Amino acid sequence: MYKILANDGIDKSAAEKLISLGFEVDTFHYDGEELNQKIKEIDCIIIRSATKIREPLIDEALIGGRLKLIIRAGVGIDNIDHAYSMEKGIIVRNTPKSSSDAVAELAIGHMFALARHIFISNVTMRNGQWNKKAYSGIELSGKTLGLVGFGRIAKSVAKKANALGMKIIYNDLYGENKDFPEFKYVSKNDLLIESDFISLHIPFNKEIGPFLGKDEFNKMKKGMYIIQASRGGVVNEEELLIALDSGIVKMAALDVYENEPTKNEKIYTHKSISLTPHIGASTKEAQARIGLETIDVILEYFS
Repeated sequence: MYKILANDGIDKSAAEKLISLGFEVDTFHYDGEELNQKIKEIDCIIIRSATKIREPLIDEALIGGRLKLIIRAGVGIDNIDHAYSMEKGIIVRNTPKSSSDAVAELAIGHMFALARHIFISNVTMRNGQWNKKAYSGIELSGKTLGLVGFGRIAKSVAKKANALGMKIIYNDLYGENKDFPEFKYVSKNDLLIESDFISLHIPFNKEIGPFLGKDEFNKMKKGMYIIQASRGGVVNEEELLIALDSGIVKMAALDVYENEPTKNEKIYTHKSISLTPHIGASTKEAQARIGLETIDVILEYFS
């Protein structure tokens, strides 16, 4: 019997399905030395964003262990030393198809929250303040949305924002996507200059560093908006704070952070930042789809 550890949990129906298929499933969360020992006893580990699988843990799995497959129940695999894992013969997979609409809807939600001051007025009203005159907002229709990256999530954002009347431009590592002629491919420089809103949908590259830093912020039009629901580190948080305080960026929305949970007090107390605790894929529907996609990966490998 193959043993599977869902260390950050898994949709209940997916766990039940795996058990019915003959797999042994453990949904307990292990840390530290407990995880070092447990990883030697399993054939597959499923993680979300909480568990980090680095080289030392992979080395532990190799000491008399049987680990064959690591699954990131989500899109980004930056919390796994995947190149090292593959080098040691342990396969790394993710579930890229399942959470695109969930993350896209959160990005759109943050745009509304910024444009109409929803995030901050909710706070001030709870403090007994009636700041009607202070919260004059803008409409999304007619504004230019610049998408950084044009994968599944960005395409979903583009379709939804287009329906709201926004003009969509994008920059992507792979260049222009001919399947979407209604959206305009532009250079990174032009995207920075032209966008009223920038929404980021790329992985973090340690070798390159943040996609948005001092130089990039200085090219943006004054009073624009940032939506960051990709991976922590894609935006330099200290430079973002400077851009907010100088007025280059009017407001920003963050779902991911350089360190999680974030301990950057300047970030989580800033009056012009809308915050969510990395909940992009946290919908019932997305988690159910992730569970099903995870089952497909397991069956494909172990069959």
